[in-house]
Amino acid sequence: MAALLRGSWKSLRRCSKHVYWSHDFSRSMASKTPVGFIGLGNMGTPMARNLLKNGYPVIATDSFPESCKELQDQGAQILDTPADVADKADRIITMLPSSPNVIEVYTGPNGILKRVKKGTLLIDSSTIDPSVSKEMAVAAEKAGSVFLDAPVSGGVGAASLAKLTFMVGGAEEEFKAAQELFTCMGDNVVYCGQVGAGQAAKMCNNLLLAIGMIGTAETMNLGIRLGLDPKLLAQILNMSSGRCWSSDSYNPVPGVMEGVPSANNYQGGYGTTLMAKDLGLAQTTATNTRTPIPLGALAHQIFRVMCARGYANKDFSSVFQFLREEEGQ
Repeated sequence: MAALLRGSWKSLRRCSKHVYWSHDFSRSMASKTPVGFIGLGNMGTPMARNLLKNGYPVIATDSFPESCKELQDQGAQILDTPADVADKADRIITMLPSSPNVIEVYTGPNGILKRVKKGTLLIDSSTIDPSVSKEMAVAAEKAGSVFLDAPVSGGVGAASLAKLTFMVGGAEEEFKAAQELFTCMGDNVVYCGQVGAGQAAKMCNNLLLAIGMIGTAETMNLGIRLGLDPKLLAQILNMSSGRCWSSDSYNPVPGVMEGVPSANNYQGGYGTTLMAKDLGLAQTTATNTRTPIPLGALAHQIFRVMCARGYANKDFSSVFQFLREEEGQ
């Protein structure tokens, strides 16, 4: 029912005997309706930029005003608080670092739910505890709005190219209503089930990603110590059974690939602090469900040690540099 309140374009869509009208027609109709965006960090800024590129007016805010300048220069309207954004938009996307940030942005004194309009669609693309997503969904429902958890995978590069993967949890009707927004920012959009299911899928993905990155870093370091050229080794891995995303798309060794954090002193990308946070969520959830994750637990400890050793703000692929320094190189 709430979805019917979000503008005439959705009402028109629902009157069709098909779920979707033509892509161009629906996109042009949607462009008349502003989209709120809260959280303009490494991921949020390119996601919001892609909405602008596709004709959506963007109304945004961030707790760090300097983070808003780039998007403002590209035509976004910048407001002071999440509540201000909620007053102006009936579709709002949040991309925030952690569960406490999400709770504050949604339920805090200047939060979205203080001034949210009835029927507003709230999409949280943060990576957080699934239980917090469920709490936010309940709070949103009490305020007359609808909540989807929609964490993403692909990193800053995919965010910039609108090639993210969205893992979405919530009412399927609302998922369908949000498809056009998702496809402006990503090329894979997967419905995972009810609220929290998207976060569960993202948690599992990042658990594997962290383990895979450590394994790739160890492998590359060993090969280099054995005298192999790192580019040659990467080429061999990527045509063999050891191939993985960390080796072929996000290699952690400087000089092997262009356009990845390892080529830029591990700046940008997905911070080590965030990866440690994600692994902490996985470990807590594994404990609560009595699921053994021995490699995940070890990966968590490695990234926590990295945070204490000065790697907190570097991309998580800096685990390669960390291992090299550990051996005194």
